Order: sequence, then C-alpha cells, then structure tokens
Amino acid sequence: MPAIFRPTPVLSSLVLAAIFGCTSSKHSASTTQPAARAKSTPTYSFPQESSPKTIGQKISKNLLSRPDIQIHKNGVIYPEVCTAYGALRFAAATPDTALRDALIKRYEPMLSPDGKLPNGTKFVPTPNHVDYSVFGIVPLEIYRQTHDDRYLALGKRFADHQWESPTPEGLTPQTRFWIDDMFMVTALQVQACRATNDKTYLDRAARQLTAYLDKLQQPNGLFYHAPESKFYWGRGDGWVAVGMAELLSELPDNHPQRARVLQGYTRMMDALVKYQSPSGMWLQLIDNPQSWPETSSTGMFTFALAEGVKHDWLKGPQYKQAVQKAWPALAANVDADGNVQNVCIGTNKGPTTQYYLDRKRTTGDLHGQAATLWAAWSLLE
Repeated sequence: MPAIFRPTPVLSSLVLAAIFGCTSSKHSASTTQPAARAKSTPTYSFPQESSPKTIGQKISKNLLSRPDIQIHKNGVIYPEVCTAYGALRFAAATPDTALRDALIKRYEPMLSPDGKLPNGTKFVPTPNHVDYSVFGIVPLEIYRQTHDDRYLALGKRFADHQWESPTPEGLTPQTRFWIDDMFMVTALQVQACRATNDKTYLDRAARQLTAYLDKLQQPNGLFYHAPESKFYWGRGDGWVAVGMAELLSELPDNHPQRARVLQGYTRMMDALVKYQSPSGMWLQLIDNPQSWPETSSTGMFTFALAEGVKHDWLKGPQYKQAVQKAWPALAANVDADGNVQNVCIGTNKGPTTQYYLDRKRTTGDLHGQAATLWAAWSLLE
C-alpha cells in the first residue's frame, strides 16, 4: 500500500460552500488561458443534476475533502497527480479561483526546499520513470494559472530531466513502449510548452508520440495493453486517447508530425465510436461484450472525443452523438459524495482475457476520479 500524507486542513464548511456554491463570473487577471486555437462550442443536452459543472464540482470537493494524499516511497503517485491536474483544469474552465487556491494549498509541500515533508517523507518524486515524471504537470498548471515562478522552475525541472540523455532517435531515455506513456510523457512536455511557449517541448512530445503510434497502433485503430499482452484494455487505451488529444490541442497545423498524429487519433476515435456500448459506456475490454462497463476508460474516451468535436478534428455527427451518449452514463456512476463507481483497480499487463474480466471494480479510485474530471472540464471549456 502507498504511504499517505495528510495535508493541513484548510477548508471549513463555509469555505467549501464558497468554493462550490458560488463562483466568480470571470477568470482572475493572473490566470493564464490555454493556447488560443480555433474552437467551436458544441451544444449538448444534459440534465442540471448531471451537468459537467455539477459533477466536476462534486469530484473536486471530494478530492479536497480527502485527508490523505497518496504517496509512494518515491513521492506523490500518478493517480493523485492526474486528479489534481483535472481539478485545476476544471477550476480554470469554471472559472473558480477559490477552488484553484484550495488545490494549490493542498499540494503546497511540493515547494519545500528538499521536496520532503517535515517528518522526512518524500513528497516530490525523483523523475526517473514516466509514472513519477508526470508529477510535473501539476506545478506547471499552477504556474499557468498564477504566474508564480517557483512552480515553473519545479515543473521545468521535470520536463527537462526527461530529455537529459535522449536516445539516438531523439526519444526520452524513459521510453519503454507501454501505451500509458502516450499520456505520461506527452502531457508533461505539452504542459512545459504551454507554460514557456518553448516549442522544443512540443517537438519532443510529437516525436515521442509518433514513434509510439508507428510501433503500437493496431489495424483496427486500437492499442494492445502491451506487445506481449494482446488485449484492448479500456484504461490503457484511454491514456493513449487523452495523450493524443492533449498534443493535438497545441500542435500547429504546419507541424511536421501533426498529420501523422491526427491520422492515428482519428483512426482510434472511429474505433471507439464503433465499440461504444448501448449504455453509452465503454467496456473493461473494449471489444469484448462479456466485459463490464468501466468508468475510467469511459471518462478518458469522452474527453478525447469531446476535444475532437470542439476543435473540429472529427467530422460527422457520430462523434458528438457518442459524447452526448457517454457523459450521462458516466455521470450516473458518480455517487452523492463525488466518488466515481465501477473503476477497474490498478492493472498490470495480463496474460489472458479472463485476467481482465476478473479485475475488481472499486469506488473512489483516483483513476476514475481523474478521468471523469478531465471529461467535465473538456465539456465546459
């Protein structure tokens, strides 16, 4: 089990009411907006009680009310990172500076001089693996919203370390050709570009993701969990979908890798529309009708499709229809306390179909919390 850190309580019931009951009508002047690219505002029809704003507020409140931050022996672990990133992006999309400030307070220990807590527990991970390097997306997002240079310095350190000794192909030495990396690496480098406007980071992400596409995408548009684990596991493919969407949202139209990334993305989105279940969810094994509907993958796929509709990367009504169908199904899996249900537990590459079918479902797992928040802020932006 990972270690835990209990942040100093900063939220009274009155503060929580202020954060989630009434929000500012505009962004503060210090908030940096995402890079300006052409976007449309698709019209979806969602009940108020399951609107992206309502659900996002529930899940953000849930995160802030958790007394423990998940910490591994090497520091804060990636599900916590991804949930924090989702909540920060949701705060910017709402906009809600009180929520943003509460989230910054929760993760303030990252600024300690040695990256440790007063009791000596490591808080800031050593960036020696993709799952630890992705931590950098949180300080970079805080910088984008506050312009506090301390967070920029920390986030850049993670992004720059990832390419200190590139391979002869120009890839990060953390390359391992696991599909998870298509988010973990891409998100960090894209965030560094957003924060600095240095296109070197964007070039790295595009080169890395293109290499993964060339090696890992299957003829049907989906991705095996691993080369030796030939199963289309939902959350694994979810990392891919989100990573491609994050990169495409920043990649200029004339970038040499854009056409290749867009091709891989559209092939995957076409497959996902085909495999969406009648309920609106996607399944634990995407192409296996015996599988159960799984929420973390559904959240990630909803995000990726919503981004494509919004940015006009996807042509045709079927993509918007898929989002319209997916979000209410996903929202129905969020309980009154903001816990996302039917989340597959942490899963290593498996040897058989039965291995994936037998994985336990849980409630409140941060993989599901993060993915649902991502979908919520995409639908709000």
